[in-house]
Amino acid sequence: MVPRSRRSASSSPSPDQSTPDAEPSPAERYAAAKRRAEVDRSELGQFRELLGFPLDDFQVEACQALERGSGVLVAAPTGAGKTVVGEFAVHLALASGRKAFYTTPIKALSNQKYGDLVRRYGADRVGLLTGDTTINGDAPVVVMTTEVLRNMLYAGSSTLQGLGFVVMDEVHYLADRFRGPVWEEVIIHLTDDVQLVSLSATVSNAEEFGDWLATVRGDTTVVVSEHRPVPLGQHVLVRGDLLDLYAGHLDPTAPGVDPPINPDLTHLLRRSNREEPGQPRRGPRDRGGRPRPGGGRPGGGRPTPRFAVVDALDRDGLLPAIVFIFSRAGCQGAVQQCLAAGVRLTSPAEVSEIRRIVEERCAAVPPEDLDVLGYWEFSDALQRGVAAHHAGMLPLFKETVEDLFSRGLVKVVFATETLALGINMPARSVVMEKLVKWDGSSHVDVTPGEYTQLTGRAGRRGIDTEGHAVVVAHPGLDPVQLAGLASKRLYPLRSSFRPTYNMAVNLVAQVGRDRAREVLETSFAQFQADRGVVGLARQAQGHAEALEGYAKAMECHLGDFPEYAALRRTIAAREKDLTRAEAQARRAEVARTLEGLRVGDVIEIPVGRRSGHAVVIDPGGDAGFDGPRPTVLTIDRQVRKLTVADVGTGVRTVGFLRVPKGFTARVPAARRDLAAALRSSVGTSTGPTRKDRPKGGQRAAADDAEIAALRRRLRAHPCHSCPDREEHARWAERWARLAGEHDALVARIAGRTGSIAAVFDRICDILLRLGYLERTTDDAGRSALQVTDDGRWLRRIYAENDLLLAECLRRGIFDELDAPGLAAAVSTLVYRSRRDDQGEPRIPGGPGSRLGVALDACVRAWSELDDLETAHKVETIQPLDAGLVEAVHRWAAGRSLDAVLKGSELSAGDFVRWCKQVIDVLDQVSQAAPHQRLRDTARKAVDALRHGVVAYSSV
Repeated sequence: MVPRSRRSASSSPSPDQSTPDAEPSPAERYAAAKRRAEVDRSELGQFRELLGFPLDDFQVEACQALERGSGVLVAAPTGAGKTVVGEFAVHLALASGRKAFYTTPIKALSNQKYGDLVRRYGADRVGLLTGDTTINGDAPVVVMTTEVLRNMLYAGSSTLQGLGFVVMDEVHYLADRFRGPVWEEVIIHLTDDVQLVSLSATVSNAEEFGDWLATVRGDTTVVVSEHRPVPLGQHVLVRGDLLDLYAGHLDPTAPGVDPPINPDLTHLLRRSNREEPGQPRRGPRDRGGRPRPGGGRPGGGRPTPRFAVVDALDRDGLLPAIVFIFSRAGCQGAVQQCLAAGVRLTSPAEVSEIRRIVEERCAAVPPEDLDVLGYWEFSDALQRGVAAHHAGMLPLFKETVEDLFSRGLVKVVFATETLALGINMPARSVVMEKLVKWDGSSHVDVTPGEYTQLTGRAGRRGIDTEGHAVVVAHPGLDPVQLAGLASKRLYPLRSSFRPTYNMAVNLVAQVGRDRAREVLETSFAQFQADRGVVGLARQAQGHAEALEGYAKAMECHLGDFPEYAALRRTIAAREKDLTRAEAQARRAEVARTLEGLRVGDVIEIPVGRRSGHAVVIDPGGDAGFDGPRPTVLTIDRQVRKLTVADVGTGVRTVGFLRVPKGFTARVPAARRDLAAALRSSVGTSTGPTRKDRPKGGQRAAADDAEIAALRRRLRAHPCHSCPDREEHARWAERWARLAGEHDALVARIAGRTGSIAAVFDRICDILLRLGYLERTTDDAGRSALQVTDDGRWLRRIYAENDLLLAECLRRGIFDELDAPGLAAAVSTLVYRSRRDDQGEPRIPGGPGSRLGVALDACVRAWSELDDLETAHKVETIQPLDAGLVEAVHRWAAGRSLDAVLKGSELSAGDFVRWCKQVIDVLDQVSQAAPHQRLRDTARKAVDALRHGVVAYSSV
């Protein structure tokens, strides 16, 4: 049963409110008074007295459903107050003597919610469990990250006894590709007597998600509110002037579909583009000639200075504001621009208060680390009322920014999109510098869902009568496209659930393989896949009918035209194969030019983006299918990995340059000196010489005997002389193309049915092969699986690279390492560098040291598992990354923060964040390692890492 309610801006009043349009009758007044009395006597009535503010209709409806014993899914915009429903679940748990767990996706949000609940219920009744913090874990109310609850469920923790309510805040996070599956694991495995409160952003398929929750959890009430408690106005900032996005006669908070654009804005944008110095008259276009819809060329045009944006917001009374810039460097640069321009948004009294708070919060930082962390510049910016906020910052600094902004002392925060997740930092305005962002591989347009999430922070309830979303004008800005982003507030929730090795051994241990498959079939991923099959089957039926029509249209009175068409396709396929073989031969020839390179070889790259001279700093190891991938330093000091695709017709060695011993590409000064020596050594060169690409691909088809025979058969076929041959051929091509699509669609339908269980079966096969599971028979004599001793260790490993870590432990790869060495080795399983051109990482002690030998063994284990997964059509193992090895080893050995980060492009915030993730995995090793000595080493490694800025916690 899934009761549903969807409320818009014109939602109906709650039961204890009356409409002002008509005077109620005495009977109606009596009924309303009776309902109010019932509410006042209920737990909801007592909860209302604690709040001190009236509840909205959707909050009342959701809370009443909870008190009736139903599970609840609440989908509402950011800032609408949906967390009140979660807090009511906590109130019900305490009132009934049961426990409540409040789960969040990130530690910062857990810390914030912990503080809120402690202030309401007291520190003795509220606990906190995150990966690195444990406070009062047996309290009746515990705030935790979702992973902690998942681990409890698999471990059968005694803490689960008496659990009555689980609140899943930001439940739409289950769409996250990396961590989302954890939410579904928790929802599936919670016992039936636990009431689930799911709090989500407004998604377009809330009812579908509610149907799934009802399937796996029982009675669930779905409450959807699309009403923003503070209306949101849409604006564009053009040259310091703030203009409304929509035409003046329109309600800006409810523009409807295809709203008319403000003509003044359109005129000003056109004039601005014409007058922009150095800019082409036409808007930026992609390679196909179409205008780019988002933000023009990345880096194109002259952007409005950030300090000018701040001045405009201040002038129009739109502070405090969050300015989203999709770049860490951009956020820091924006703060520097504001400081250089003399921006000051604070009064003398506010400066004194900010200084006091900053000094108090940062008192725990060792004085010798303050310069390394950029503390003085950070503090100066805060005292002027501006700050940056991004993942590369020290957590202590980020939390200080959040505190000062929530107090109204910091007026402008330049932030990356990570700020949009959960943290309570409402503002009067949200500014977006561009509508294009870097997704790690390319520039992509901001989606309507992302725009809604980012601008959702605009408008402080109880303070602002209206929030403001502002887009800064930039080359290529299309106001119609912006209106589309602003009006499409909903986006679908898609499951990212997938079985893991740890999940498999835990499920087999708890319920057996057959029951485990049934459990996985109840996932939201399979639920969505099964629903999708209905639409696919309808599409397949349409294909079948169209294929019949195409077959009739290509009928020929002279003979079998499908046979004739098949001959034509066979000839075309053979010609394509020959062309591909010719290209592969050329590629192999180019790959041979990359073999045999040595450190110091000066090479000439003839064509392409990287043409010019470069010096080899790492030859790239053994040749693979496409040859080695040498790392080179170019004349303009760029470090690049070369592939066959980068070097055109091949590289040519033109000289040799001595590379200093101990050279590391991570040190800017070292790159500069070597690039200068390279420029000097090739200074007299006339530049790269272009090699002509060898010809011959076209002659291959003409000389091929098989193609010649096929063409003779084609000419002899009766249909070859048909006057309507080409017309028949066009229908035959359509038939062949649609037949291929139809076959693929049928395969998709077959693959979606039971798709999650099929992946689980392949994972179990790998675990069988490696000895983590073994075959046995159950009491009825049927074949079954059981977990081996090695599998029991794997049950305790929840890291992303769970199987690789288990293999390293089982093979004894880490057994001889000391604490710093173990921490460094574990970092390779955790760390993911933001760039792939960092050069060869340095290994403390060199390749022959115990750490170097262990890392080499890790790589071999990874390679074997990767091959095994490929053979079983599974993709879970992540590649190793040694980019953090030296920094972690130094920190665990007791070196200073300055020594750790010196010569590295790693920020202090990133270093602390990765260290905490390494600590989390080391904690698992201390429980899962098969030998006591290694478990002890892991505990020592945790203690060795947990000092200084890494040890800081805000709670």
